[in-house]
Amino acid sequence: MTASALRRLLSPDSVLTSSADLAAYGYDGALERGRPEAVALPRDAEEVSRIVSYCAREGIPFVPRGAGTNLSGGAIAPRGGIGIGLARMRRLLAVDTARPFALAEPGLVNGVLQARLRPLGFFYAPDPASLKVSTLGGNIAENAGGPRCLKYGTTTNHVLALQACMPDGALASFSLDDPGPEIMSLLVGAEGTLGLVTRVRLKILPEPKEIVTLLAGFPSIEAAVECVSAIVSRGIVPRALEAMDKTTIESVEAYAKAGYPRTEAALLIELDGEEGAPRRDAQRVEELCRECRASELRVEALAPLREKLWEGRRAAYAALARIAPNVLVEDGVVPRDKLPEIVRRIRLIARDHDIRPALLFHAGDGNIHPNIPFDERDAGQTARVKAAGHEILKACVELGGCISGEHGIGTDKREAMLWQFSTAELLLMGRIRQALDPLGIANPGKILPDRPERASPLRPARPLSPEARHLVDAVRALAERKTPIAVRGSGSRFAAVPEGLREMRTTSLVSVIEIDRGNYTVRAESGIAMALLDRELASSGFALGLPPLGGTLGGALASKACPSLRDELLGLRLLLSNGDIVEFGSKTMKNVAGYDVWRLLLGSWGAYAVILDATLKLRPKASAPAAFPKAATPPRPFAANHWARRLKAAFDPGNLLNPWFIEPL
Repeated sequence: MTASALRRLLSPDSVLTSSADLAAYGYDGALERGRPEAVALPRDAEEVSRIVSYCAREGIPFVPRGAGTNLSGGAIAPRGGIGIGLARMRRLLAVDTARPFALAEPGLVNGVLQARLRPLGFFYAPDPASLKVSTLGGNIAENAGGPRCLKYGTTTNHVLALQACMPDGALASFSLDDPGPEIMSLLVGAEGTLGLVTRVRLKILPEPKEIVTLLAGFPSIEAAVECVSAIVSRGIVPRALEAMDKTTIESVEAYAKAGYPRTEAALLIELDGEEGAPRRDAQRVEELCRECRASELRVEALAPLREKLWEGRRAAYAALARIAPNVLVEDGVVPRDKLPEIVRRIRLIARDHDIRPALLFHAGDGNIHPNIPFDERDAGQTARVKAAGHEILKACVELGGCISGEHGIGTDKREAMLWQFSTAELLLMGRIRQALDPLGIANPGKILPDRPERASPLRPARPLSPEARHLVDAVRALAERKTPIAVRGSGSRFAAVPEGLREMRTTSLVSVIEIDRGNYTVRAESGIAMALLDRELASSGFALGLPPLGGTLGGALASKACPSLRDELLGLRLLLSNGDIVEFGSKTMKNVAGYDVWRLLLGSWGAYAVILDATLKLRPKASAPAAFPKAATPPRPFAANHWARRLKAAFDPGNLLNPWFIEPL
C-alpha cells in the first residue's frame, strides 16, 4: 500500500521496492542494519514535501539518506517506513563570488562542489575524508568536519541559510540573519530528526595565496600529540594538523604509497595564508617539531606532492579495511591538552580487551579516531571491540570532551548519550524533538536514548558561584508561584519591561571562571560586561574574535548582537524556567553529541532560558582581527515564527521567562 501511494505521488521510476534495492538502503558505514519498506527518490523540494506530508498523514516513519557514508547508523531504518534518497537532487544552483556563497541541493557531492569552485579561485572549507562521495545534505545532517576544521570550523560555521522540509511536510526557510532564535543552527547536526534539508546556501572562501604541507615522523604517538599543543600554544593555527600512529602509517603505505615516514607516529601539518606567511610559519613549525624529537621532516609546496600526502590521509579507512572485514571507526573528542592522556587511556583499554586500534587524530582540534579492525563473524571479538569503543568514549567524557566530534550519534551511540548528558538535558532535547516532530516520524530511533531517566553523566561537575546559586534559588522560588520574570543584563539592549513582571538581573554574575591557555577557551558568567571581559582577556594575552559589543556577555548572546557569535560560541550553561540547570557544548571545537542547543539560544532574548555562563573561543591578542566583516548592530524587533513558538513550549511551557518576546504555540 505504501509503495502504490508513493507511485501516485512520484513517477514510477522514483520508487524502489525490490529486495535488492531495499537491502542496499538497509545499511550505512556502521554495524547496525534496518531496512525500509520502500525507497522514494524525489527530484526536487516539492516532491520531498509530498512524500513527507503523506508520511505525516499516515503516521509512517521516514529516513532521509544521502550517499550512505554515515558511520553511526544514522541512515538506516530500524523501524521500517520510507527511505528518502536525495541523490537525484544534486544541482549546483548558483555560485556568487562577490558576496560570496554557493546555492546547492542536498544530493550534491562535497567533492563535486570543490571541483566546481576551484576554477573560480574559491573553495568550500569542510572536507570530510569521504568528500569524494558524501553529499552536502549528509554533511549538514552530521555537521561533518574534516582536517580543515581546525582553522575554518565545521559545517555549521559555513551554512548561511537553508530550506528544510519539516516533519509535517511544510517547506520552511531559515537563515543566519533571521531575527529570533537560531533555528537554522539547530537543524545542522540533527541527523534529519528535526527536518530534511532540501536546499542550502553555503559560505565559500577565496583560495589562499600559498599553501605549505609538512610531514614529520616521531618516535611515539605521545611525542606527536605533545608537539600539537606546542604548535598551537605559539599562536600558529594550521589549516590542518593530523596525527597517526605506526599501524595507520603502515596500512596507508601498503595501500596508497603516499610516502609517509616509517616511524612510530607522524604529523601531517598544512599551513595557508598570504604569500610568504605559510613558509615563515613552516620554519617555526619545523623548529617545534625538532624540539619534540621529530625526524624525517618534509616540506611540500607544490600542489601534486601535497595532494599525494592528503590522498594517503583520506585513504586511511580503506587501507585499514584490508586488514580485517570490518573496522570500528570510533569518534570522540577531548580538549587538545588532554590528547596525551587519552592516548594513554586508549592503550590501557586496548590491552584489557585484547584489541589493536590504529590511531588517527584530527589532533589540532582534539578529535580522535581510534580505528579498530575486526571480524564481525567472530562474536567474541565483536563484543570486545564494541566494549572497548564504549570505554574510549567514556574516557573522552571524563576528560572533559564528548562522544562524537563529526560522525554523529545515530543508532550506534544512543546509549552513550546517557554518559554525556543528565536526565534534565536529555528530557529537554526530547521536548525539542517533540516540538518539531510531534508524531515522532522523522528518522526515528536516532540520537536520543529510550530511557533518559537512566542518565549517569561522567563529565566533571562544575560548581556554581554563590551569586549564580542565589539567582537559581530566586528563579526557582518564582517558578513555584508561576510568577512571570523579566530576565535582564545591564539593560543596554532593552530598557522597558512590561508591567506585572518580576525583574531578575544577571549583573551579579561577573566572574571569569576559567581562561584555558592550552585550549584557547574562556568560560565566563553571563553578567560580566563585555568591556570588562575584553580587558581581562587582554591582560592575559588573549582576545575574542568579536567586534566591540557593549552590554553584558549574556545580553550579547541572547540578542545575537552579531552573526559571528555563532562561530565563537562553544557552549552554554542554562537555567530553565522550572529550575533545572542544563549544560550544552564544551570547550572542544567539535561537538555533535545531540542537538546544538547552545547556538539555538542565540537571539532567543531570554525567552527560552536564563544564560548562567558561556564558553567561547580565544585567539592570541596579536592575531585578533583588526576589522570585522559585520560589526555589531542594534537588535531588531521580531515576530516569533511558528517554529520558534513551538520551541518556546519545549523550554518554557508556562511562558514565565521574558514572556513578551515569544509566546508558546
